Amino acid sequence: MFDPENLKKIANMKRPLAKHKNRTLIELPEPYLVWFAGQGFPQGQIGELLQLTYEIKVNALEKSIYPLQGE
Repeated sequence: MFDPENLKKIANMKRPLAKHKNRTLIELPEPYLVWFAGQGFPQGQIGELLQLTYEIKVNALEKSIYPLQGE
């Protein structure tokens, strides 16, 4: 089931590791998310959020998420 709170998480949750450290999920580059889509998203909440972020990006809806930053 879709949880609207996940949109706020995507706008504000920062990656703790790797090349994209300290970027919020919505700021991740689309090719990075496409790679996950091909390889498989991680298990758990982070995987669900990355998958939702991927769907938002490929459908060019990220501008609707930016206003949620800082909430």
